[in-house]
Amino acid sequence: MDIRKVKKIIELIEQSDISEIEIKEGEESVRIIRGYGRQPAIHYAPPPAPVHTDQAAQPHTETAAPLKADDVVTSPMVGTFYRASSPTAKPFVEVGQEIRVGDIICIVEAMKMMNQIEADKAGTITAIHVENGEPVEFDQPLFSIG
Repeated sequence: MDIRKVKKIIELIEQSDISEIEIKEGEESVRIIRGYGRQPAIHYAPPPAPVHTDQAAQPHTETAAPLKADDVVTSPMVGTFYRASSPTAKPFVEVGQEIRVGDIICIVEAMKMMNQIEADKAGTITAIHVENGEPVEFDQPLFSIG
């Protein structure tokens, strides 16, 4: 694909409300996503339907202590909560795991965009409040960090 065409497409997108476009010419293709200053999202195929096992039936929370605002990581958006990057991948974090500021702790899918959620404080994951694949609301508690 001619680079001049790509540059022209970018100029047209910058002047419009379009946030994403994909164009294919023969075997070549280009996909342009306008990010509005956000970090690029990682796109994954949606996971299959959850499989019910004895382990999945057990709650992830290990403490019944009341949640304190500074101890809770909340969802920054409405979407679907995923503990791992794919159905076969290991979860980003587990209860009892030490984390640092900036560590990826989950993904929230919103409008087919996979948004990585990072820890905003260091500590130990003391509770996971949402099951994998569940819908979450804005500001809903996801994790407790001690």
